[in-house]
Amino acid sequence: MKIRKNYFLVLFLFPAFVIASAKRDFNEKSMEAYLMVYFKDQTHSLHMALSDDGYIFTDVNDGEPVIAGDSIAEQKGIRDPHIFRGPDGAFYLTMTDLHIFAKDEGLRDTEWECDGRQYGWGNNRGLVLMKSNDLINWTRTNMRVDQAFEGLENIGCAWAPQTTYDAKKKKLMLYFTMRFENGLNKLYYANVSDEFTRLETKPELLFTYPKGNVNYIDADITKVGKEYHMFYVSHEEGAGIKQAVSKSVNEGYVYDPKYYDPEGLGCEAPNVWKRIGEERWVLMYDVYRARPNNMGFSETTDFKTFADLGLFNNGVMKTTNFQSPKHGAVIHVTKKEADNLRNYWKEKQ
Repeated sequence: MKIRKNYFLVLFLFPAFVIASAKRDFNEKSMEAYLMVYFKDQTHSLHMALSDDGYIFTDVNDGEPVIAGDSIAEQKGIRDPHIFRGPDGAFYLTMTDLHIFAKDEGLRDTEWECDGRQYGWGNNRGLVLMKSNDLINWTRTNMRVDQAFEGLENIGCAWAPQTTYDAKKKKLMLYFTMRFENGLNKLYYANVSDEFTRLETKPELLFTYPKGNVNYIDADITKVGKEYHMFYVSHEEGAGIKQAVSKSVNEGYVYDPKYYDPEGLGCEAPNVWKRIGEERWVLMYDVYRARPNNMGFSETTDFKTFADLGLFNNGVMKTTNFQSPKHGAVIHVTKKEADNLRNYWKEKQ
């Protein structure tokens, strides 16, 4: 698959302070479309797809990457993209800096960045942080988590970063999976600078799994009313999606033993998004054990009962020009934002 090298050349031309956040209204009533970011194992790059109805998604670049992983990541590949619209209206994009096939593709001499016997599968040290006002012009920071604070030098991974807003502190909050050497994978959080370039606080545990020797990864936090619903992946009985609920964004999550995905196959990367104008939410997840891999969907109105919507192209959710997406995230966008993004990539093709 050919990946263009001139994607988003403006990444390197605009310092963060140039892209100031415009004061616009971004409430749900102004939203008319859905944007999904995802990646593929074949490209280790960023992809984007749009939907006008929340059911049929079309890739803006006909299934090709919009940002090549080898142009933005220290390991020459990205995984686990997540996008969040901040209270300032700007888009905050986070990705894992990791290429799991780098040795096979001649990008490094070893299977992993560090010795896998000491640091575990897929070990990495960095995250990619990007910020934009228009989904086209981006600033970028390659952040080394192991260099951010004393005591993090021997982390074995920093995976699946996501952004949310801590209204109490009035700060953006970054949360992600981290482990020390080859220990358990756990969920951590930290405040991030307004420029989206560095951690301002040392990562702390976001949630403590009540049972020992269980890896738990891939958190996704959604505020509904006065509660925060955190879906995450538990490796207690295979890999499946569980939920914990709290009144606070970064503490007090209550363990729920129930699995909320209906798959029966290994799945990860939960992401919750709301249907525009409806009191219905979609729980999306990466069914990585499916062959070929695919995204699965369930729908809820109360976060207690979920209706299985099936997989992409095997139920009501459809793709038109791409297949096998991995670890996706969906947000609302305005019609103007969707049209501008479509037109930009139409002109590039």
